[in-house]
Amino acid sequence: MEIEFYKYQGTGNDFILVDNREGTFPKNDPKMVAKICDRRFGVGGDGLILLETDPTADFNMLYYNSDGHPGSLCGNGGRCIVSFANYLGIIGNNTTFRAADGLHTATIEGESVSLMMHNVNEIREKSQYLFLNTGSPHHVQLVEDLEKWAVKEEGARLRYGLYGKMGSNINFVQPVSRDIFAIRTYERGVEDETLSCGTGVTAAALAMHHLGRTDKTQVTIKTAGGRLQVQFEPHGGGYRNIYLKGPAEQVFKGSWPC
Repeated sequence: MEIEFYKYQGTGNDFILVDNREGTFPKNDPKMVAKICDRRFGVGGDGLILLETDPTADFNMLYYNSDGHPGSLCGNGGRCIVSFANYLGIIGNNTTFRAADGLHTATIEGESVSLMMHNVNEIREKSQYLFLNTGSPHHVQLVEDLEKWAVKEEGARLRYGLYGKMGSNINFVQPVSRDIFAIRTYERGVEDETLSCGTGVTAAALAMHHLGRTDKTQVTIKTAGGRLQVQFEPHGGGYRNIYLKGPAEQVFKGSWPC
């Protein structure tokens, strides 16, 4: 049997997408998923995403980290699967779909996908960082000289040393202006720096507003793979009506023997 797949990327965060509405993908084989995601011996990707049927939504998104194990919400992956569903003709320019953290809505405008994130009701502020959950757990830390920052080494140290086995994604952020911020992210499950992280970008935007580094309710986040916009509404001690917006592009398609 061969598995037909499609490669997508959203600001350099790349994913292998599979139409699994027939249920033929071997979901309980983490070694195979990890091999497909391997950049030297496989297709290569930050994760693998299955598009499946859902009884109450347009489709279900099942996300695997590149280590082969199921992950939490992936923001850029969510935007890519919306573009994929549109390509397959499952949806038009508007959709409601299910992900690991529940239902999400999204809209497509040209090559850009806007994904509505869940409300964030709590931000934990520590002396040197903030912690919040935007569908995945995120540590957000302000730094200087971001380009020179040892993201992989310092990210791994914090991911395991501060957060234990379950871990957290680690984001290092540097302000560029009052409404533009640069970010570099170490992602758990990938266990390395990625070119972009959608939930991390969202966490950074909210954290910067929470700290008073911006008074804007729409900010631009510069990742190594491109720019994303985050729009939000402050509410109580948290945020609601949060949208992650940016490009999602199909790169190529192929088949994988199994």
